[in-house]
Amino acid sequence: MVFPTSVVTGLLLPLALWAGDVQVIDEIVAKVNGEIITKSELERSRRQMAAELRQRGLTGAALEKALKEREGDLLRDRIDQILLIGRAKELNINVDNELSKYLAEIQLQNKIADPDKFQAWIREQSGMTFEDFKAEARNSMLTQRVIRQEVGEKIRIPKAEIQKYYEEHKGDFVREERVFLREILVSTEGKDAAGVAAAEKKAKDLVARARKGEKFFELARDNSDAASASQGGDIGGFRKGELDPAIEKLIWDQPKNYVTDPIKRPNGFLILKVDEHQKAGQASLEEAEPEIMDILMRPIFQPKVREYLTQLRRDAFLEIKDGYVDTAAAPGKDTRWTDPAQLKPETVSKQDVMARTRRKRLLWMIPIPGTHAKPKDVRVVDATSRKK
Repeated sequence: MVFPTSVVTGLLLPLALWAGDVQVIDEIVAKVNGEIITKSELERSRRQMAAELRQRGLTGAALEKALKEREGDLLRDRIDQILLIGRAKELNINVDNELSKYLAEIQLQNKIADPDKFQAWIREQSGMTFEDFKAEARNSMLTQRVIRQEVGEKIRIPKAEIQKYYEEHKGDFVREERVFLREILVSTEGKDAAGVAAAEKKAKDLVARARKGEKFFELARDNSDAASASQGGDIGGFRKGELDPAIEKLIWDQPKNYVTDPIKRPNGFLILKVDEHQKAGQASLEEAEPEIMDILMRPIFQPKVREYLTQLRRDAFLEIKDGYVDTAAAPGKDTRWTDPAQLKPETVSKQDVMARTRRKRLLWMIPIPGTHAKPKDVRVVDATSRKK
């Protein structure tokens, strides 16, 4: 006997013959390309949102109000994520190295050497399995990389607008002296003498590559064991007296783009690059330009991201069940839900099949348009006939 089937959380499961035996495990609320979104996913996202709001100090009516304002976008956010992750696959973006360093840094900061204990700690802190936590972190990194690559790097602010903003806000660019740094850390944690020697060699090689012109932020992203690797090694600006005196002496009077030799630290070999040295007083337009670009991009960036996601929606297979709303739906796109249970198979009679077969057999008799040769006397001979 062939049983009917029903899609439940993406699996084909046999249904019992009697409706009373059917147990609903989960409900699919949307289909995005080859992925599904379930009701339980949205409920989990709502719980995570509530936990984040509580951490910010919201309780009672204020918490409920904030949840009410934001929960309508839960489906939108999940669709966004699936589309961006799919795009990351198309672009062959890989964040495995970045993810490994991120997890290693968490483990190092919390001084949990044993892998099993670390995974148990992650479960306790996040409320997720270790694999789910890793997947969430990977997905976040992938979506950020796609947005930066596909949107951020394509926004251009005209030089005239930067100049105009600078002239109108000069007072905002009177500064204290600060040095802005990027770092690469080659860790020696848990390594023996041979491992330390190998780490030192790697650090020296990275310094040589940086001084030959390779992009420091890419070297940091791909090789650094510090948490700043995901930001290309960027650790921000420091006023005089805020750095370790030994390090400050090494870099304070050095020009922009200066790269240090490897500096031996308790946890590894540290390489620093002077990204910018901001002098005290009125900043020049050139010095102020990165900050001005950031200011001018803020009102543009999010609309551009939403525009990009709208286009991804237009190009996607997307169906949403009645009762659920994508608050960023692409205008004009049909996302009505198609229930597989309502699709009826085409039925064909035996007579139809035989008629179609006969029509195919007779097609050779139809003259080809444009030909001039007239067919000779043609007879259709029955297959059962015999020449005598």
